[in-house]
Amino acid sequence: MTDKLAKYTTFLLLLLAIVLIFVIRTLLARNYNPPRLSDIFTTITIFGALVLVAVSLRSLQTADWLAAVALGIIVGVGMYFATLFNPYPIFGVVRGNFGQAIFRGGTTAVAALGGLAIMRRGGPVHFHAADLEWKKFAVGLLIGLGIGIPFAVLNVFALQFLGGQPIGWQNPLAALLDALQPGIVEEVVYRFAFLGLVWLALRKSLPRQAPWLAGLLSILVHNYMHFDDVFLQAPLVALGYGLVLALLWGVPPTVLALRRGLESAVAFHWVQDVARFLAGF
Repeated sequence: MTDKLAKYTTFLLLLLAIVLIFVIRTLLARNYNPPRLSDIFTTITIFGALVLVAVSLRSLQTADWLAAVALGIIVGVGMYFATLFNPYPIFGVVRGNFGQAIFRGGTTAVAALGGLAIMRRGGPVHFHAADLEWKKFAVGLLIGLGIGIPFAVLNVFALQFLGGQPIGWQNPLAALLDALQPGIVEEVVYRFAFLGLVWLALRKSLPRQAPWLAGLLSILVHNYMHFDDVFLQAPLVALGYGLVLALLWGVPPTVLALRRGLESAVAFHWVQDVARFLAGF
């Protein structure tokens, strides 16, 4: 029994560290203005990705660099011309589209390289475009879209109900393009790099369970990092509401990422935000 519990030591320590970050940040926010949770966890992930890339230069292939740079350019250019997507200022400082474009494009490229370095080590999430597996890439996209569309419709109705406001249709082209921002950035950072880094930490002690436990922690971080203000005002509401959102919109992209690849999770996430932006939420 003791040996079995010992196997979960690393996982429990990671979980404790994540919970402490949430708690400490929330306590500090009562009297100070600390960085948002998304900034904190993105910084941690990017730092881990940079270290991993530095020690994995020989294992990274030309296609990996091209794929990562391509994702960074898509995000950077898309952010520069974004009209419907309006992210929080980065660390409360970077506000304009140009600065956001540079930061978001750069961090996406670094996170993608980190995820690809993990993939080359046998990581649980694959990005088939980097392996030039275009059929798997296309199938992953289609499956992500097919599963994502019903959830996207549900999301719009839920936002309309909770917000108590009618649908206000927006420019369809802007919705299609701007949805790439959260769709690519958050999936690359959290479902590719962060999940992969956690998997690296768990793979020796829990080789079979590591992918799904890493997926669980990525769901918790990615989902609850959106609740900075709610944690401060009503922590129990944040926990309960966040759990529902995690089950409905956190589990599906995580399963897709682990089973069908990064592109499938991106497609699922993208169609959620296309519907949201199109409906004016």
